[in-house]
Amino acid sequence: MPSDFKAVIFDLDGTLLDTLADIGGAANEVLAQRGHSTHTLEAYRHFIGDGVATLFQRILPDGLPTPDVIADCVAEFAISYGRKWNENSQLYPGISDLLDELVRRGIPIAILSNKPHDFVGVCVSEFLSKWNFDPILGQRDNVPRKPDPAGVLEVCQALEVAPDECLYVGDSSVDMLTARNSGALAVGVAWGFRPVEELVEYGAARILDTPAQLLELFGPLS
Repeated sequence: MPSDFKAVIFDLDGTLLDTLADIGGAANEVLAQRGHSTHTLEAYRHFIGDGVATLFQRILPDGLPTPDVIADCVAEFAISYGRKWNENSQLYPGISDLLDELVRRGIPIAILSNKPHDFVGVCVSEFLSKWNFDPILGQRDNVPRKPDPAGVLEVCQALEVAPDECLYVGDSSVDMLTARNSGALAVGVAWGFRPVEELVEYGAARILDTPAQLLELFGPLS
């Protein structure tokens, strides 16, 4: 297996953290307050991943997702999610041990997410502060969101590594396209929000059934 990778960039939701119930619950609260039908949590597996504005484009009734309505829903979601973000969210099994070992090996780790930047920081502070992720990037104004390669390239510049020396680890087609667009190796996780078939279709070079399998891409244990 290749052993010349120098850094790992992780997606957040559906990759490191299982946040489905809290995101879906907050979005459903916004819908209910507006008198709209809500969606099952299972349906949110396919809605999440392209940022909050796109989330509401997908979940609002047909004909309603105008720019003004979406902007209002995004603002209302920020309030609702601000109350709910840590009610059910948790690390996926095996993530803690994986991060411990990456740190032990001195492999830099970073986070790049389409989640609003402030909420990424809050989630990392709550659930992932034990590990030194740097940089930690969420969706920001005037920065193209994934699958645009800008975020990966920004991380690579900060870490002083080339994109093809990085693994980009995620759970969706957006993540696989982000990796391919930037030149990083696309690594899909089987435990996330989207099916493995989607990850393969959009270019996953590796599929992880467990977090520990990521370590195989860095060669034998030292």
